Amino acid sequence: MTNLKQGEFVGSLDCGTTSTRFLVFDKYANIVAQHQLEYPQYYPEPSWHEQDPDELMESCDVCIAEASKALEAAGWAKESIKVIGITNQRESAVAWSRKTGKPLCRLIVWDDSRTKNTVAHFEHKLQSVGIEVAPGQFKKGEEGIHALRELSGLPISTYFSAIKLRWMIDHHENVRKAHEEDDLLFGTVESWIVYRLTGGTQTNLHITDVTNASRTLLMNLKTLKWDPVLLKFFEIKDSVLPKIVSSSEVYGELAYGPLKGVKIGGIAGDQQAALVGNKCLKQGEAKCTYGTGAFLLFCTGEDIVQSKHGLLSTVAYQDGNGKPIYALEGSISVAGSAIKWLRDSMKMVSSASEVNTLADSVPDTGGVYFVTAFSGLLAPYWDPGAAGLLIGLSSYTTPAHIALATLEANAFQTRAILESMKLDSKADLKHLKVDGGMTNGDKVMKVLADIGGFTVIRPEMRESTALGSALLAGSAVRLHGWNISQPETLAEVNTKGSVNFTPSMPEPEREKRWQGWKRAIERSKGWEEGVDE
Repeated sequence: MTNLKQGEFVGSLDCGTTSTRFLVFDKYANIVAQHQLEYPQYYPEPSWHEQDPDELMESCDVCIAEASKALEAAGWAKESIKVIGITNQRESAVAWSRKTGKPLCRLIVWDDSRTKNTVAHFEHKLQSVGIEVAPGQFKKGEEGIHALRELSGLPISTYFSAIKLRWMIDHHENVRKAHEEDDLLFGTVESWIVYRLTGGTQTNLHITDVTNASRTLLMNLKTLKWDPVLLKFFEIKDSVLPKIVSSSEVYGELAYGPLKGVKIGGIAGDQQAALVGNKCLKQGEAKCTYGTGAFLLFCTGEDIVQSKHGLLSTVAYQDGNGKPIYALEGSISVAGSAIKWLRDSMKMVSSASEVNTLADSVPDTGGVYFVTAFSGLLAPYWDPGAAGLLIGLSSYTTPAHIALATLEANAFQTRAILESMKLDSKADLKHLKVDGGMTNGDKVMKVLADIGGFTVIRPEMRESTALGSALLAGSAVRLHGWNISQPETLAEVNTKGSVNFTPSMPEPEREKRWQGWKRAIERSKGWEEGVDE
C-alpha cells in the first residue's frame, strides 16, 4: 500500500486463558488496531483443563498478522510498530523438546486441578521429611511450610507451575525421559511464545520474566533466581528452566511474519501487567482484574510483605536492572468462567451479557449462595478439595436467583481477599480500580460495590493487561520518553474518564449476607481429599 503514514506505536500480544489478542497502542493508550481470536480448550477429565501449545502459537501468529493488516487499513505503515510487549495467562505449564523444539504434551492450564494428589504428596513430604534449607538441616511441619513460603512467597497448591511440571514428569513417559536426558525445556506460556517468535531451535531463546517466575514455586523472591532448595524439594533439574529476566528490557526480535525484526521489550504475567496498565506503580495502590478468574493486586513497593491471612507475596514488576517492586495478591480461580458455565453448560442464558439482565430481574437471591469452587478454592481459603456448591435452594428459586448468586459469589470472594489485605497491610481500601471483560456489565459492578461496601472505579479504557505489557516494552526503548521507574513520564497515558459505583445496600443487610457466605464456604470445604501417591 502506498502513502501510509509513519507513526510511533507499541504492540502488545495478550495471550489469555481462552483467547489471544494483539493490540497496537499510541502514546496516549488509544487503540489504533487490534485483532482477537479464541483458541480450543480441552477438558478430557473432570477438573482437567488443557490447551495445545501449537494451536496457542498459531493464534498468536494470526493475531499479529491480522492486526498488522488492520493497522495498514487504518492508514498506518506496519513499520510504525517500534517494539512489542507480551503478557500471558500465568502458571500454565508447557513442556517441549530442546532438540526438536516441539511440545511433548498438551500444556496444563492454571485452573486445572488434576494435581491434588501431587499436592498431597508434597504436603506429606513437608510434614514428614521436611525441606532441606541447608546441607543436612531440615525444617518440617509448620516450620517447613513457613520456610517454603519465605523462599517462594507461595503455598503448595494445584495452582502453581512446579506442581504441574512435576505431574507431567510423573505421568508422561516422554516428559520423564526428556527430564532425565536433559532434553526437556519447561516454561510458562510467555516462555513458549518468546521461544517460538524468536526462531525456536534456531536461536534457542529460553527466558521467563520475574513476574511469571514468581508464580512457579521455584524462584527465590529475594534473589530473583531459581532456588536450589526449592528445586531439590520438588525434584526438578535446573537445566530444564528458562533464564530469569526483568519485565522491561530488549530480549530479542521477531524472526518471521509481518513484524519480522521488531524488538520484544516487555514481558509480564497478565495480572502484573494489569497492575502496570492501571498505573498502580506505587506502594498502597491496588487493582482487581475480572476475567476467567479474578485477581486483586496490592502494590507493596520494594518490600516483600509476607501475608499471615492467605494472600500471596509476588513480584509486581522489575524495570531492567532496577530493584524489583513487589505486591500482595489475592487470586480467585472462578469469576467470568462461572458465567460461561451458566451459558454453555447449564444453558440458562444465551450470552454472557444476558446474565446481568437476568440477575437484575430479582431484588435478591432468595437466600441462594453459589460457592463457585469448580477447581477448589484459592485465596484466602486455599482448599484444593473444596467443591462447587449451590445452597439455599427452594421451590421459590428461579434461574434469575442463581444468576444473581453467581455475581454475588464474585463479590463475596473479592471482599474476603480485601479483608485479608486490610489485616496484612493495615490499610483500608476505600475504593477499588477494576478492569477485565466481566466489568462491562453494570449489574456486576453494582453487586460488587454493595457486597464489598466500597466504591468501585471502572475506567473507560479497560484493556489494562495489554496496556501494561505495552508500557513495559515502550519503557525498555524509552519510546515517548516512557520510564516505568518514573511514573510521571506516563502522565499522558490513558487519561480517559471512569465510572464510579457506590454501595447502596444498608450495612446490616450487607453483614447478614456476609455471614451467610461464610457459612456456605465452610460447607464447601474439604469435599474431595487429595491422596499421597
